Amino acid sequence: MPAAKTLTVRWRMIAAVYVCCTLYLLFQGGKTAVMLFVILNALILYLALGKLSGIGRVRGERRLGGDPFPHHHVLTAGSRLDVELHLRIPGFWPIPYVLVQDTLERIGGRPMMFEVSFIPDFRRSGAVSYSTPPLPRGRYVFRKTECVTRDIFGLFEHRGAVDAHHRFTVLPQTIPIREWNRVERGLKGPYAHAVSHRHAKETTQINGVREYIYGDRLSRIHWNATAKTGQWKSKEFDRESVPRTVIVLDRCGTAYGSADRFELAVSIAASLVEYGIRREMAIGLVSTGAKVEGFLPRSIADQRRLILNHLVDVQADGAAGLYRSLHQSSALIPGGSFVVLVTPHDGEEVIRTMEWLERNGNTPCLIHLPGDRNLSDVRGWQRLLTVRGWPVYNVRTLAELPAALEGGGR
Repeated sequence: MPAAKTLTVRWRMIAAVYVCCTLYLLFQGGKTAVMLFVILNALILYLALGKLSGIGRVRGERRLGGDPFPHHHVLTAGSRLDVELHLRIPGFWPIPYVLVQDTLERIGGRPMMFEVSFIPDFRRSGAVSYSTPPLPRGRYVFRKTECVTRDIFGLFEHRGAVDAHHRFTVLPQTIPIREWNRVERGLKGPYAHAVSHRHAKETTQINGVREYIYGDRLSRIHWNATAKTGQWKSKEFDRESVPRTVIVLDRCGTAYGSADRFELAVSIAASLVEYGIRREMAIGLVSTGAKVEGFLPRSIADQRRLILNHLVDVQADGAAGLYRSLHQSSALIPGGSFVVLVTPHDGEEVIRTMEWLERNGNTPCLIHLPGDRNLSDVRGWQRLLTVRGWPVYNVRTLAELPAALEGGGR
């Protein structure tokens, strides 16, 4: 039944009771009739003045982990969000309880509603808290927070709202990679001259400011930036020969088969970006979907933010194969780069792609997502790649990635 119709029915019932009580007073009289009439008028007055509860002018603040909610908060996939709401209701009319309905919406997905309640204290204020389930990768926004209260009989409902549209981002899940043996010791081919940042001599040209890393010399400290921010900052210098690595994220939807498999590919790409930026390598990304997007290899700290910001929104919306997609994005892969393919494709599609990359002067590398298939089914065509000296890694879960890379691959 619609709320307006329900409200009308309730008022009609109260009016009918009032008429009956009035007739009883007029025709029966006596102390009992007078007492019932006075009590009924007091109750009706209480119900009518319920609109003065002040719930319509409720004010509040949303906090995250006890701190005021920042303008743009960042989490990683799989994290739970602890939310606190501090509310205050102006006015004086007694309120038995307040039901708080907070709505969290993933942009492009379904909204999630959380309901909690509290009893206002003598200052007509209160606080509630709740935790979200593990959140997947994406962008989220908090909609209006609805506050609902009723009279002590539960007949009439009064509402108010706190308009606080806070936004936050959930980045792809990553896993720390301590070292990548193939990269650390270098590879044969055009990538070998610039494979490790340890062999790239720094110039005296300042390229920016980065966070202080334990062990930095005092001569590297950027004192002006440290004084302005209150945190230790170090100078970033250009390098004569910076290693260039391009990560290719295959977004062909039909090749993945499941959403979890694609999320694994995104997490692998994000973990490689984190590793490259930490090692001061020039990292780039090519994202082959319905629209080919990418970032040229750069070693600046802002590159991490740009790439991860892109990975938040990517979907498995590609229709073309890996080989065709890379042909369309060849301008994003400079010659002499170390190209890491993150793909579920196998067989001829991968072999043609890696051969094309080598013809263009690049050193290809494959991180394959075999899914639920037996590894013996995929190692046949992978032997052709290992004979050519190209690294091959089979990764089923994100937890397997560090061990695979640190072990050097096939």
